[in-house]
Amino acid sequence: MTSPPVGRRPRPPQQITRNFNELLQELRVMQTGVQILTGFLLTVPFTERFTELTETQQRIYLGILVAAVLTTLVIVAPVCYHRLLFRRGEREWIVAAAQRCALAGLVGLATVSAAVVLLVFDVVLGRVAALTAAAAVALAFTLMWAVVPWRGRAR
Repeated sequence: MTSPPVGRRPRPPQQITRNFNELLQELRVMQTGVQILTGFLLTVPFTERFTELTETQQRIYLGILVAAVLTTLVIVAPVCYHRLLFRRGEREWIVAAAQRCALAGLVGLATVSAAVVLLVFDVVLGRVAALTAAAAVALAFTLMWAVVPWRGRAR
């Protein structure tokens, strides 16, 4: 088993297991949303209207698709880590890596969500409305997922 960082006491195995199980539950919630969004995005180029998108809109779409797939990658990565390392006494490393993946997955989900709003508003209402709506969505994610917890933690 790897030793804990300098200045930190090792955590009991039960706490590590509980932390890992909680992280897996959180990742399942994110994974469902990302998988539905990615599945929807995969169908878009096969619709008749896709050819009406401007080159810029098609590039935005491709960027969103890649971001959604990469978000799926980081959300599912802890399952792979666990599968490969759980019998090697690396549970504490797995939990730390899963924590980083969960945070990266949240950033990816927020980014993909704002980008989808950008693309849809650009197609429907134009670029100014798209930028405004995407900025509003990004701000909402930032407030709810970062500011609120940090303010609550400060109490």
